[in-house]
Amino acid sequence: MTIAPQRVVTLHYVLSDRDGNVLDDSRARSQPLEYLHGHGNIMAGLERDLEGQSVGAELSVTLMPAEAYGLRDEALVREVGRHAFPAPDLAPGMRFQTPGDDGPEIVTILEVRDDGVMIDTNHPLAGHSLRYRLEVLEVREATRAELAKGHPLPPGTEPGEVEDKKMV
Repeated sequence: MTIAPQRVVTLHYVLSDRDGNVLDDSRARSQPLEYLHGHGNIMAGLERDLEGQSVGAELSVTLMPAEAYGLRDEALVREVGRHAFPAPDLAPGMRFQTPGDDGPEIVTILEVRDDGVMIDTNHPLAGHSLRYRLEVLEVREATRAELAKGHPLPPGTEPGEVEDKKMV
């Protein structure tokens, strides 16, 4: 079976930057990635290059910043009041997850001042080219419940346990 829309794909990956520094390794964590192809669960560039691949396929994909986490936007660097942070001890490099307009966003502290904190809400990998080494482990048809939810579900999930958007 090949990778196509409406199929669940399980794969291992190694993510590295353009200098070859490993940023993430699913095999080292013993946790393969499982996603529903064609539903925007992974970056479009990865989906594009995985389309048509079969179990056992191994490939390398390089994504330019615009295809990955986007270009850096200096407008996303700004000062906020110290009261915006629950932690009393703040230091440059600390990261927090906060709700954003388009879902959760990561905030990186750049500088701590007496009355404010300089933050960067660019994704930490914005502006970086990313290299993926991928190995396809499994490809299967998605269940109706997975299609309704838009992502893979744990094995044994009964359709009645999932709200079916198609029937509501």
